[in-house]
Amino acid sequence: MPAPGAPAWRAVLAALVLAICWLAFDPAPPSSVDTGWDKANHALAFAAVGVVARLAWPAAGALRLFAGGLAYGAFIEIVQSQVPGRSAEWSDLLADAAGLVVGLLLMRLPGLRPRR
Repeated sequence: MPAPGAPAWRAVLAALVLAICWLAFDPAPPSSVDTGWDKANHALAFAAVGVVARLAWPAAGALRLFAGGLAYGAFIEIVQSQVPGRSAEWSDLLADAAGLVVGLLLMRLPGLRPRR
């Protein structure tokens, strides 16, 4: 596993962001990656963003990582409002925020906390 802060974690984060964009912007995303509840999809995706963002930037403040992740969630909602068959919802952004909080808090657990 790469060390926290290694460029590999930034590449993983970029790949994760692209994968989430693909799923969010596809008018008919594959059902194989659907939990069955839209808000759980958002929360799980953004929990992963929170974890990987912390590994990519271990020295960054949690508030900064949260704000960046939430801005990304808002971007997704804005784009989705323009995609046929998709819609933008405030509750999706709330689920994104909850997922970010969970992901960032997980990284504070002993054994998961990245060394700076």
